[in-house]
Amino acid sequence: MKILLIDHYAGSDLMGMEYRPFYFAQEWIAAGHDVTIIGADFSHLRGRQPTVTADLEITTEGHVRFRWLRTRHYDGNGVRRVVNMLEFVGKLFVYGRRIAAQEKPDIVICSSTYPLDIYPGARIARRAGARLVFEVHDLWPLTPILLGRLSPSHPFIRLLQHAEDWAYRHADTVVSILPDAKDYMVAHGLAPAKFVHVPNGIPTFRGLPDHEELPAEIQSQIENERSRDRFLVGFAGGINLNMALDTVLDAARLLADANVGFFIAGDGASASRLRERVTQCRLDNVHLVGRIAKLAVPVFLSRMDALVIPWHRNPLYRYGVSPNKLFDYMLAAKPILQGSDASNDLVTEAQCGLTIEPENPVALADAVRRLLALPPEMRDKLGENGRRYVLANNDCRILARNFLESAIPVGSRSSATRSMSPRYGRIVTDR
Repeated sequence: MKILLIDHYAGSDLMGMEYRPFYFAQEWIAAGHDVTIIGADFSHLRGRQPTVTADLEITTEGHVRFRWLRTRHYDGNGVRRVVNMLEFVGKLFVYGRRIAAQEKPDIVICSSTYPLDIYPGARIARRAGARLVFEVHDLWPLTPILLGRLSPSHPFIRLLQHAEDWAYRHADTVVSILPDAKDYMVAHGLAPAKFVHVPNGIPTFRGLPDHEELPAEIQSQIENERSRDRFLVGFAGGINLNMALDTVLDAARLLADANVGFFIAGDGASASRLRERVTQCRLDNVHLVGRIAKLAVPVFLSRMDALVIPWHRNPLYRYGVSPNKLFDYMLAAKPILQGSDASNDLVTEAQCGLTIEPENPVALADAVRRLLALPPEMRDKLGENGRRYVLANNDCRILARNFLESAIPVGSRSSATRSMSPRYGRIVTDR
């Protein structure tokens, strides 16, 4: 089967976030499918951008084929990012006929965080006689409304809302990373039978090089904290609006006299402000080490004694969460401290750490002390619980298979058959 996955922010191990399209594509390719990912050549999420000189230029990494649309650079979440989005979507329209003719997809997956690519994606699917799948990472425009505090009447938000509602009505299948979003989607036009939940996961095998060592400077900082006999709490991921890392800094202040050190690895829109706070508050027990290579993340996590994931208190999370970093944490077999009031609680379900009230530095500091007081073998047991859970429930091999099986009706799953909705045309055999 030929799969076309459209994701503005698609990345890879070497480029950086976001990883889900890359990991799923690898699994689909291993299962015998032909996969192409179309992305923008600039994304604020990546640590390294692809080098391309023309639209639809092809690169390959880890057996995954990428085709890139050139877009302008931007910083932060301002007007230039919106222009970047519109440029990507506009080029999908311009090149849609060519993409459909050259790729000949059996299934088109629109998977950008924002929903605007559903319009050109549907046109490509119609021209190719393909099924149309809308994959929801975050609920846009609800996310910029609740986290970014944009008005629901803002013209851009209204455009996003129209696209989201249109996608729910017209996609053949809607795949949600969020476990409890079905009622919200149904209220916006989704037929309940179209809803599928496929969470994020971890790649158990990718055929890539072994893990990279950490940069010498970071190793030195960790060793220095170890020489002071400190209990190390780590965070790895984007430093953006969705993480309440100020709560971690406030907890670090409360633990200034304890043998505890905090390491924050990552970059993002809030990183410079966070660095300023660390300097102003003279937090010698907090280290912001910047972005590290994906292949070095497991090494970083393994050097910590516990790992923290501090969510905000926000009504957005009543639909659930499924963060990649949590599964990376579980795979590292370290106890997890989670500040969350989301509808789902994987840390408690897996019995791999402590879930506390979000945005509560006193509760976080107390949870660190509770972990520190546990015998090492008890902390090890918590870590192993998480590892067993993620391997049983979030293996990308299983999730990628479930994705396709849910997106394609029973009786139309043969790789030799072009499966599609009657709305998009007749069924024809592969070329």
